[in-house]
Amino acid sequence: MLRLSFADFLLLVLNGVSFGTVLFLLASGLSLTLGLMKILNMAHGALYMVGAYVGWSLVVHYGLNFWLASLAAGLVSGAVGLAMVRGFLRKLHQELNDQILLTLGFVYILTNVCQWIWGPMARPPFTSPMLAGSVQIAGWDYPRSRIAIIAVGVVLAIGLWWLQEKTRIGAIVRAGIDDKEMTEGLGVHIERVYAVVFFLGAFVAGASGVIGAQLLGVNLDLSFDILLLGIVVVIIGGMGSVQGALVGGILIGLIDSVGTVLFPDLAMFMIYLVMIVVLLVRPSGLLGRPI
Repeated sequence: MLRLSFADFLLLVLNGVSFGTVLFLLASGLSLTLGLMKILNMAHGALYMVGAYVGWSLVVHYGLNFWLASLAAGLVSGAVGLAMVRGFLRKLHQELNDQILLTLGFVYILTNVCQWIWGPMARPPFTSPMLAGSVQIAGWDYPRSRIAIIAVGVVLAIGLWWLQEKTRIGAIVRAGIDDKEMTEGLGVHIERVYAVVFFLGAFVAGASGVIGAQLLGVNLDLSFDILLLGIVVVIIGGMGSVQGALVGGILIGLIDSVGTVLFPDLAMFMIYLVMIVVLLVRPSGLLGRPI
C-alpha cells in the first residue's frame, strides 16, 4: 500500500470532497423527486449533461460569466425537466417500470440532440478566468476551481436545507413524502408541488453540469456515468433527504479519491460495497425517510 504524507492525504481529502460535492449537487434533486414523487428519473444524468453542454457554449463560445452560464444552463435543464413531468411523468405515478422505460427513452433523445447540436467530440474541463490557477495548501498548489466547487456546495446545501426544513413549501414537500393523500386532503395541490420540485431538481442538475465540468469536462457519456454514481449517493444517503445526499456524496467522493490512490484495484468495488452494506443495515439510507 502506498504511504502518504499528511499534505498528500489532505489534498486527497479535498479532491474527494470537491468530487463528492458535484455528486451531491446532482443527487439532491434526484433524491427529492424520488422521495416525494416516487419517480425514478433515469434522465437526471442527461439533464446534467444538457446543462454542461449549454454552459460550455455560453462560457467558451460567447464569453458569458461562468456563474450566469450556470444559472442559464440550470434554467434550460429545468425547462426540459418541467416538460417531461407535465407532459409525461405525471401520468405514471408509482408506475416504476413505465417511468424507467420512459425516462431511459429521454436519455437517448437528449443524448442524440446534444450530439446533433454539439457533435460527438468531448470537451475539456473549463472554468471562469477568476477560478483559473491555484492556491497554496500545505505547500502544494491546489486548483481554485475545486475550492469554488466546495464553497458552492456548502452554500447550496444550506439553502436547500433551509428550503426543506424552514419554509412552508418545505413543510408541504415533507408532508407529501410522508402522506400524499392526507396532504391533498388538506387542500394542497400536490401536482403543482410535484412540478416545482421536479423543476428545482432538474435546475440543480443542469447548473451542477456546468460546475462539475470544471472536473469532468463535457461528453456524451455523462448521462449514464454520472447517473450511476448519483443513484448510489441517493441509496446511501436516503431518499427525500438533502442532508443524506450531502453525506452520501461526500462519502462516495472520499472513497473514490482516497481509494483510487491507496487501493486502485478496489476503489470502485468499495463504492458498491458501502452501498450494499447500507442497504443491508438501513434500507432507507443513512438519513432517508422510509417509503
